[in-house]
Amino acid sequence: MEIRENVSLKRLNSFGIDVSANYFVETHSLEDVRAVIAEGKFNGLPKLVLGGGSNILLRNNFNGVVLKVAFKGISILREDVDHVYLKIGAGENWHSLVMHCVANNWGGIENLSLIPGNVGAAPMQNIGAYGVELKEVFVELEAIDLGSGELTRFSKHDCQFGYRDSVFKNELRDTYMLSAITLRLNKTHVVNTSYGAIEDELAAMQIGAVDIKAVSQAVINIRSSKLPDPAVLGNAGSFFKNPILLAEDFEQLKSEHPDIVSYGAENGIKVAAGWLVDQCGWKGKRSGSAGVHEKHALVLANYGNASGDEVFNLSEEILNSVRSKFGVTLEREVNIV
Repeated sequence: MEIRENVSLKRLNSFGIDVSANYFVETHSLEDVRAVIAEGKFNGLPKLVLGGGSNILLRNNFNGVVLKVAFKGISILREDVDHVYLKIGAGENWHSLVMHCVANNWGGIENLSLIPGNVGAAPMQNIGAYGVELKEVFVELEAIDLGSGELTRFSKHDCQFGYRDSVFKNELRDTYMLSAITLRLNKTHVVNTSYGAIEDELAAMQIGAVDIKAVSQAVINIRSSKLPDPAVLGNAGSFFKNPILLAEDFEQLKSEHPDIVSYGAENGIKVAAGWLVDQCGWKGKRSGSAGVHEKHALVLANYGNASGDEVFNLSEEILNSVRSKFGVTLEREVNIV
């Protein structure tokens, strides 16, 4: 285990924010994490677990120790006629995992193609896209207590999954490092093409029999056409969650704004946050080196050498304008540090 000091995090967060960490350790195993916990110089210092850096906005230098998750490996735990159970290290790239599963004809996460970041962030966020959420294939995860070094298993119930939410973003925030997850994937497939523009894209692709490979490619095509590559333009994908309104509140809003874009949800009506932001005139607008992408109103981007505060302050302006125009309070999907 190598302890490095005063390490730049610019290349380790997808916004490309130029901040640094007092201490930086790349962790490959449970033993590495336990060694960090036992290290005397880290006593009392805050700890930040960093995965792929794709869902985080760093506002300041981190005056503590950053633990970079580098747990690797994809293995079959067991399988039966209908399912295969995979255990995946938290440091694996999420999209590479999806491609591996599609190549092996294991279904269930093809709609989650091209989501940036690493596997460890998937249950923390309960990632979702195009009508599918991680919780639908999730079995359990392993996580390391950053206080004691104890390895604990969390079931689906334990994780308290919600819309882009879990227990690790709330009462257990900053107390565990997720080290591995187990997924149950399908050998026989029922593809989900009902959400968004998937059916239109499949038609444009002139696909005959629609399988998981075709759905994955359709999602890749759609996302590539709408979302900027973080390697080219610093961003963290969708910055805000789609708000979920009670039916009566939504009907009132719809009476005032008949063109509002919405979707059904388990506990209400989900309103397209991108539509709300766009209607407030933010698409393509810039504030200093931070701005809103011209093709997708939910994407805040670093157009130069933006600071974390510049991006955060822009998001505050957007929140305030949406609240003022629609009476709806947006929530940030991106973790603010």
